[in-house]
Amino acid sequence: MLTILGRHDRHIPHCDGLSRRSFLKIGGMAAGGLSLPQLLAAEAQAGTGISHKAIINVFLPGGPSHLDLFDLKPDAPAEIRGEFSPIHTNVPGIDICELFPRMATMMDKFAIIRSVVGSEGAHDCYQCMTGRTRRETTPAGGWPMMGSWVSKVLGPADEAIPANLSLMYPTGNRTWGDPYTAGFIDPAHAPMAMVAKDPLAKASSMTLQGITLERLGDRRQLLSSLDAFRSQFDHSASVEKMDTFSQQAFSILSSSRLVDALDLSKEDPAVVARYGTSDPTYQRDGAPKMVQNFLIARRLVEAGARVVSMNYSRWDWHGGDGMNFPRTREEAPLLDQGLSALVTDLHERGLDKDVSVVVWGEFGRTPKINKMNSRDHWPAVSFALVAGGGMRTGQVIGSTNRLGEHAQDRPVTFQEVFATLYHNVGIDPRLVTVEDLQGRPQYLVDSGVEPIRELV
Repeated sequence: MLTILGRHDRHIPHCDGLSRRSFLKIGGMAAGGLSLPQLLAAEAQAGTGISHKAIINVFLPGGPSHLDLFDLKPDAPAEIRGEFSPIHTNVPGIDICELFPRMATMMDKFAIIRSVVGSEGAHDCYQCMTGRTRRETTPAGGWPMMGSWVSKVLGPADEAIPANLSLMYPTGNRTWGDPYTAGFIDPAHAPMAMVAKDPLAKASSMTLQGITLERLGDRRQLLSSLDAFRSQFDHSASVEKMDTFSQQAFSILSSSRLVDALDLSKEDPAVVARYGTSDPTYQRDGAPKMVQNFLIARRLVEAGARVVSMNYSRWDWHGGDGMNFPRTREEAPLLDQGLSALVTDLHERGLDKDVSVVVWGEFGRTPKINKMNSRDHWPAVSFALVAGGGMRTGQVIGSTNRLGEHAQDRPVTFQEVFATLYHNVGIDPRLVTVEDLQGRPQYLVDSGVEPIRELV
């Protein structure tokens, strides 16, 4: 019997807090849910994409400040412009924060959207995972998150790698660490968690032949267990009698490819060093600064994942802590290193046309600095940074007014960003539908929403 146990979540009303997707078995039915072969059978109904395109969705929990990172206002009054100065990039006319020197040298490989509008204003990654707000009418079962749509429409790119993977750490503020679900799409397409509460415990949820990975460092035991499992079934009639979907399930669990993608000892040490050093300490109720997860995300999509969602650190600094500027000085250089390393990697490995990257938070920050030298929540406008996916980079899309209060030119909605990402993986969101639980066809984005024309 093989079992994958995901993280315990008291908020999920299944089997002692375990979600269906978190409790899968080969050789028997999962308690309260479907077996992995059955889930794979359902997944296969969507078919398989012609080519392997992928998305890395990076969520910055807490609302990163647009005014201090990618939309500085050096000519504004002191109470607006803050402590940071803009620096020139390798694209004439595009300036960004002085804390992003690496990114500045390769801005031709990024595009900045400075006019993201429509934030619901909640401390929640829901909009960045689904493109939807909680205010709108929701079909029975709920809206699927992005990776679930992609998994359903395109199917797996590789039988040994689930299409929809999550590097989202569970957070004290639960809505910062929830990748959300497959909604009305069946559980076969829900995000499979690749991390646990312990940031060092990659793949810690995998239990095989009595071996549990509590830390990634236990990989030798896992490989020994995998070898024993394979040997047990080599030339075995029991494997020969497996149906197609059981063999796919066997492939996921008995292949070391998924675990290998999580194992940075398999990577060139020089490449690992390029990303910097992770800090597994949780940032209060946010996520840890696991900067090397940018590399793991690249390894997962290269191995066959279609969508990888991840959260990184905590960007909510205001109120009594008054830490907006000191924390930005700590956080921005790490983000600069990890993100520039990821995009450099994608270009060096020839993946820049195939892998789209988006980096964003739930909202922006107040133009006026508060009495504690910080910025408060500002849903009126925020930013998104995109790269790869064959997009036209080296440009800024949209602008805010002189004080960074609202979108002045070319407002861009969350759904437009989603439509662009779907377009990049080969899905036309204006044409493709998936039936909901009532049999009604549902589009991936609302009627009239188009991919961002400047990018595609």
